[in-house]
Amino acid sequence: MSSTRETMVDPLKTWKFLVWPTITIKPIGSYFFLLKTILASFLVASISLSLYFAFSSQPQWLPSPNCNNPVIISDHQKFTTKNISSQAYERTDLSHIQFGIGGSAKTWNERRRYCELWWRPNVTRGFVWLDEKPPNDEKLPPTSPPYKISQDTSRFKYTSWYGSRSAVRIARIVKESFELGLDNVRWFVMGDDDTVFFLENLVTVLNKYDHNQMYYIGGNSESVEQDVIHSYTMAYGGGGFAISYPLAAELVKVLDGCIDRYASFYGSDQKIQGCMSEIGIPVTKELGFHQVDIRGNPYGLLAAHPLAPLVSLHHLDYIQSIFPGRTQIYSIKKLLSAYEKDPSRALQHSFCYDLKRNWSVSVSWGYTVQLYPSLVTAKKLETAFLTFKSWRSWNDEPFTFNTRPVGQDPCERPVIYFLDRTERVTGDRTLTTYIRYVDGSETECDKPDYAPTLAVQFFHVSSARLNPAIWRMAPRRQCCEVINGGDGEDNLIQVKIRGCKRFESVTPL
Repeated sequence: MSSTRETMVDPLKTWKFLVWPTITIKPIGSYFFLLKTILASFLVASISLSLYFAFSSQPQWLPSPNCNNPVIISDHQKFTTKNISSQAYERTDLSHIQFGIGGSAKTWNERRRYCELWWRPNVTRGFVWLDEKPPNDEKLPPTSPPYKISQDTSRFKYTSWYGSRSAVRIARIVKESFELGLDNVRWFVMGDDDTVFFLENLVTVLNKYDHNQMYYIGGNSESVEQDVIHSYTMAYGGGGFAISYPLAAELVKVLDGCIDRYASFYGSDQKIQGCMSEIGIPVTKELGFHQVDIRGNPYGLLAAHPLAPLVSLHHLDYIQSIFPGRTQIYSIKKLLSAYEKDPSRALQHSFCYDLKRNWSVSVSWGYTVQLYPSLVTAKKLETAFLTFKSWRSWNDEPFTFNTRPVGQDPCERPVIYFLDRTERVTGDRTLTTYIRYVDGSETECDKPDYAPTLAVQFFHVSSARLNPAIWRMAPRRQCCEVINGGDGEDNLIQVKIRGCKRFESVTPL
């Protein structure tokens, strides 16, 4: 019988790798045992393949569940899962943004001039939220944003002794905006009625972030005293801030309770940030949101803009005109005339040297040029002139960025030029022209070696349109070069702005 058993097993030697190699099979039930072994092997292989394909098809950024860390799916995750397939690969545009602008019926007829500078009828979406119907509302032009009347907020607590109860109403704008239920909204952007938004740059910034996640984006105050009193961890409302739809959905559930819990807080933006702390969402800071918590002349701040897209300007009624001798409305229109030709480049800082004449040139594109009759280090050129005071105390310090004093000696100060016009030339290139500014109240340098500098009356600055995609890369200031250094007309300097070459640095020799 032993030989018979071996004869029966021999045809199956090719399957021995599936069972123990020294196994001896009894004649009774041997086929059933073998069949079970084969089926078990196929079952193990099938399960392994199923698990492999299941996990390999999973998005790599999703955490893999395990026994020690069970996955709990929140309402926000359900929202994200539902929307990500249809929205994740579509870039955000203006149609995805809903604005909520805080205003007052008493000041709206005056303040709406700022809103009308950037609002685009039938393109931008949202409302100005007023405390009551404005006088003569039937005469409001179609260029003005539509308005809504805020709900009554008398039931809420407000105990800030130096503030205004309007902070409660304005804090609830995001909730009332959300409850309107407008379709296809990805971001809620809050601002004041004296805030000017630069829309293309706002869209550029928001496209850096996944709108399916919970984001709270904005900037701090420029004056340290304001940040100390209110918060360093808050997006200031006048400069504007953006809240993604999933975060807004969480915020509206707790906002009314937060308003009462933070009744002692002065501002609406403080109350919003108190809620964000409870939800657990920090502010994501973007340097292009400008609260403009300064007094006096904003020149130094704007002429040394940080390396970031210009997104907003606030408090325009509380500072001197951006362009001297002009109204503020005219000044903003002037700045917008350059911005519209090349949004990403607006106020971007570049500097270079004319080594034939030992001059330094600093360009704040679309706004101003500074010409120094000496070689000045890059560290000094990137530092803002202190032409302004702090917001609350009107002091020379402190600010959240470095400043340098304006020299008392006129021979140490640069010659200043302001934007005259912007034009589109060949292809995607622009040419901006700047004219020398003479302040009649200031004494000019009378040294002979300064005379050639004073003779320069114009700057022509050429550049290619700056691709917004550059803001998704590691930031780097662009380089420039003086084209006609020491040659040609004495009253005109031509400058070209371009991307920096490999290993290129701004080094005075």
